[in-house]
Amino acid sequence: MADNKNNINVRVPIPGFRGGRRNMGPVERPKNFKDTLKRLWSYFGTERKTLMIIFLLVIIDSAVTLFGPYFIGRSVDAISLKGSRVDFNLLTIMILALTISYLSDAALTLIQGFLVASSSQRIVKNMRDNLFFKLQKLPVMFFDTNSHGDIMSRLSNDIDNVSTTISQSAIQLMSGVITIVGSLIMMIILSPILTFASLITVPLVFLLTKSIARKTGKLFKNQQMELGRLNGHIEENISGIHVVKAFNHEEKTIKEFDSINNRLCEVGLKAQIFSGFLMPIMNVINNIGFAAVAGIGGVLAVKDMITVGVIASFLSYSRQFVRPLNNLANVFNTLQSAVAGAERVFEILDENEETEDAADSKTIDKIKGDVKFENVYFGYRKDIDILKDINFEAKRGETIALVGPTGAGKTTIVNLLTRFYDVTKGRVFIDGIDIRDFTRDSLRRCFGIVLQDTYLFTGTIKENIKYGNLAASDDEVKMAAKMANAHEFIKRLPNGYDTILSESGSNLSQGQRQLLAIARAILTNPSILILDEATSSVDTRTELRIQEAMLKLMDGRTSFIIAHRLSTIREAHKIMVIDNGTITEMGTHDELIAKKGKYYHMYFNQFKNSEEA
Repeated sequence: MADNKNNINVRVPIPGFRGGRRNMGPVERPKNFKDTLKRLWSYFGTERKTLMIIFLLVIIDSAVTLFGPYFIGRSVDAISLKGSRVDFNLLTIMILALTISYLSDAALTLIQGFLVASSSQRIVKNMRDNLFFKLQKLPVMFFDTNSHGDIMSRLSNDIDNVSTTISQSAIQLMSGVITIVGSLIMMIILSPILTFASLITVPLVFLLTKSIARKTGKLFKNQQMELGRLNGHIEENISGIHVVKAFNHEEKTIKEFDSINNRLCEVGLKAQIFSGFLMPIMNVINNIGFAAVAGIGGVLAVKDMITVGVIASFLSYSRQFVRPLNNLANVFNTLQSAVAGAERVFEILDENEETEDAADSKTIDKIKGDVKFENVYFGYRKDIDILKDINFEAKRGETIALVGPTGAGKTTIVNLLTRFYDVTKGRVFIDGIDIRDFTRDSLRRCFGIVLQDTYLFTGTIKENIKYGNLAASDDEVKMAAKMANAHEFIKRLPNGYDTILSESGSNLSQGQRQLLAIARAILTNPSILILDEATSSVDTRTELRIQEAMLKLMDGRTSFIIAHRLSTIREAHKIMVIDNGTITEMGTHDELIAKKGKYYHMYFNQFKNSEEA
């Protein structure tokens, strides 16, 4: 594993230098429901015109729907029981009006559904764009301290959760409010007494919704967190499946998965049960209200205070009044899940980005390659310094080798040089200029990097090599491959340079992936090379050929080599022994051997072990 990372327990490769991950798990930061909902609503700003059209259609649809119960009541009153006759003209008109009303409602509902679906997808697209853009701006430390699976869960599951709620609930929310107000007005016009009777159940509905929503809000938040943990475990397991099988840890992995999955099942079950309580209890309350309306309405009809048609209309209006209340209660309940997902998305959007380049930062196209570390201190935590008082210089064209035990600080030094992290104290210079005075983009273009853990993207071999220089021609790609001794094996592949690589290049051997990474670095034509165990994954014969190519590549360029195989760095201009975050020894191979210090013992112990092998 990498240097200087404590509590390492996640083994997923990341784009950047190899480094362990201090997995702190999902950080729960409860937020105010109203504030989160308000922030979520801000994403609707780009859809104002569409929302206005939807709102207009909802008003028209609600008005059409409100006429339905009135037409039903008039149809009932068209039949005079006292006179034993039927007003067929009025009945025909009412039935025709009722038919038109229902057909119009169906058409308007379809149009609303289409507009809401398209609008909600655009809103969620913007949210997903913002989140992915934010991820590109976050510092490496964020990815070192968060599970990749949990991050992907927020980008996919949590945003999809928001999308589903928006598309299903938007119309219900708007139409529900209008229908409730319109139905209440019509009910008061028909019979104030019956209106009062039907409103008795409203406080019960309000109290029920509030109590259940409070419980389900916490449960849905926990459900999303457990889902993120599960995704993190799955992503980690799939990425390291060869390691799992090599150490026969299938059963252990299954048990870990079952544990997380059981927790997800438990919290999800509780969330769904409490959520499912709402509608059945609401139906019981509604039936009580209908019974009260029917009973009181019957008494009023017997006393000739209202007609049977009014009772029929009132029952329909009462149902229209209560149904939106049920829907709004259900919407508010499901909204808890969406807000839980939105909170997790906003947590990332609120993360501190990499510090902005200073306004007067310089853009550099080419550098000489002189490097200097001056009194550099660095720690991943403010109270613990990983590097302590690092001082050294590297002149243009020199090869600097960093050696030492795992966790000593070798990788951290080159992380500071490339500004994946910024120093806590001290300064790092390139060509006599503090690297913080350069823009990050232009600074990093000056480096060519080959990591021990090679990462290849899904795509062709040619595209992966050109990742180092997108403007490179096919001839330049082949030349880089030849210098890295990758050309011969590429030619033997079914489609040569157009062969499609699977995720992380898993259809190639580790050595072949390393050769492609070296070719990619060669193509960048960098001023400074960083080789992090660049030849550790290839056989001895191939290593010798790569070293020949590297010698050509390193000619005239400043090179930093992190190496555990000390025989590969004998010709380095300067070897630095890093231990416990400090430079304990520095000099050429011969100087350090003569000194008979740590390097001397490291070298001869390694040589002795190789001889015994």
